[in-house]
Amino acid sequence: MKYVILESGGKQYKATEGVTIEVDRLQAQPGDQVNLDRVLLFVEDDQVKVGQPTLSGLSVQAKVVEHFKGEKTFNFTYSPKKRIRQKTGHRQQYTRLQIEKIG
Repeated sequence: MKYVILESGGKQYKATEGVTIEVDRLQAQPGDQVNLDRVLLFVEDDQVKVGQPTLSGLSVQAKVVEHFKGEKTFNFTYSPKKRIRQKTGHRQQYTRLQIEKIG
């Protein structure tokens, strides 16, 4: 089995060919090809390559499937006896990528 650990937006993701991953929103339109160069680890059967910090000459080609929003999260701040009540919400924006080629 061949897979890589890659970095996008300061976070690390495990990717194999043919699967979809969800990363923080990228500046690309749906249908565009994206080349991810920050590959940290490459595994193929018994062969393991570890970057220091990244592997040079290795990249992942992916296709942008869609942009979407994640679940809404709430933050509630409350201070008793001071009449302070603050409720805020947030929805993170993500990009769904279809991994096409590792190499």
